[in-house]
Amino acid sequence: MEQRSSVSTMEAGAAREARTWEEFAAEAPELAERIRRRFARTPHHVLATLRRDGAPRVSGTEVAFSGPDLVIGSMPGAVKARDLQRDGRFAVHANPGEAESGEQAMGEGDAKVSGVAVEVDPDEVEGYRDPGQPPGPFHLFRLLLTGAVLTSVEGDRLVIRHWRPGAGVTETART
Repeated sequence: MEQRSSVSTMEAGAAREARTWEEFAAEAPELAERIRRRFARTPHHVLATLRRDGAPRVSGTEVAFSGPDLVIGSMPGAVKARDLQRDGRFAVHANPGEAESGEQAMGEGDAKVSGVAVEVDPDEVEGYRDPGQPPGPFHLFRLLLTGAVLTSVEGDRLVIRHWRPGAGVTETART
């Protein structure tokens, strides 16, 4: 894994404990598949980053699954990109989307992932460009995961499935 020289000691430590999407899916295949479906359901999600003063900032974003990675892009110089360049810690909350006819809203659960974003080297960015995407520069970040959560209603229970690298999936149920 290539790391920028500006990655702080804390971020570098978190990145060592973090996993690519592919590694997460190998450790927790059922959970990863359910979370992937939530992110694939709609294109727009909510990204949380940290402002320079440490306060949270939320922004709209799109995610993509590319090879072993979960990635997000950003327009050049956007504040969310500057936040991630300064401090790569992030959380992404999947948009639950609209319920389809006969379907329960949030029927597949509420998905969130968190971790450390690492900017892709500008020389590699073109390899990620989708066909038909307008030319021009953009920021691209690999999302290395330190946690994933899926919360769902199953019968009369609220079920929370939580994954951390190397710790597997824990499940908590509430009635």
